[in-house]
Amino acid sequence: MEVKEVTDKSLWESFLSSVSEKTFLNSWNWGEFQIVMGNKIWRRGVFNDEKLIALALISKIEARRGTFLLVQHGPAIVKREAHNAKQVLEILLEELKKIGKEEGAIFIRINPLWERTQENQNILRKLGLREAPMHANAYEATWRLDITIPEEELLKQMRKTTRYLIRQTMQNQEISVEKSEKFDDVEKYQKLNREVAQRQRFVPFSSEYIKNECKVFLKDSQAVLFLGKYKDEIASAALVIFWSGIGFYHQAASSSKYAKLSIPYLVMWEAIKEAKRRGCTLYDLWGYVDPEKQKRHPWAGPTLFKMGFGGFKKEYFKTQDLPLSSKYWLVYVFEKLRSFYRFSL
Repeated sequence: MEVKEVTDKSLWESFLSSVSEKTFLNSWNWGEFQIVMGNKIWRRGVFNDEKLIALALISKIEARRGTFLLVQHGPAIVKREAHNAKQVLEILLEELKKIGKEEGAIFIRINPLWERTQENQNILRKLGLREAPMHANAYEATWRLDITIPEEELLKQMRKTTRYLIRQTMQNQEISVEKSEKFDDVEKYQKLNREVAQRQRFVPFSSEYIKNECKVFLKDSQAVLFLGKYKDEIASAALVIFWSGIGFYHQAASSSKYAKLSIPYLVMWEAIKEAKRRGCTLYDLWGYVDPEKQKRHPWAGPTLFKMGFGGFKKEYFKTQDLPLSSKYWLVYVFEKLRSFYRFSL
């Protein structure tokens, strides 16, 4: 096995179409987004006898707490047997260590989409990886929906209340959902998002972040803004990414002013139908926590909303770190305290 740079977008995307465990954070365009945001990236492929068997998108993150290398939801491996995965991750980590040394990184942060099994746990520990104190801006568990079945079957699998609210909003002639691929409409979403952030006391993604993400994915028709309106006023909105046969419910916001009208339910249903229209087989609702075990978690309420549409959970290993410098432990303590404060409010 050897690691090589991959510069061909069609090769990158074609390979990922054959990988089962993936998200758009593996995509070529996510790399383009990182570049636009000012982050240095490396696109690396692991080859076995000249055959591509794995890909990793590596980003250099220069944060105030220290510089590190980040691999989100990777490496993406085709036919992931245990021995194969260990070899791939081992050779990739050597490449990451080399880049990290050249770039002055104090640690590597990686969150492969691996199931939480003892076998996988042993692989990670043998390679020197340890659980990170914070997640890497990406889920470690998600809620997914198989959308290969007809629309009526999808409705039947939903929670009774969810199905009722969808039909109720559909019958309200003052409620509508607009699909937009216009960059100018991004600010409409951001305005609503800022309102929600202020109400729920969290720091939203910056306008620069959202606009750059939309700009990159819109140019390949991989992003759609769903704008739920009541009497022409935007009451709910969602940014959905369509990539490699999967629809990703990536960002969403809704106004408390029209909470009783249940417009987010119709927005979600229209997004699911659009995913089916585009030939997607999965709809990923992007992020899950157990609402029974983690009632105080900020995602508990949104998870209950997502679960109402039917589907199943997928849980992966939590984000992993590989320290490259003793300075890592200062970062570890800082992030641990920050994480504790965040979820104890």
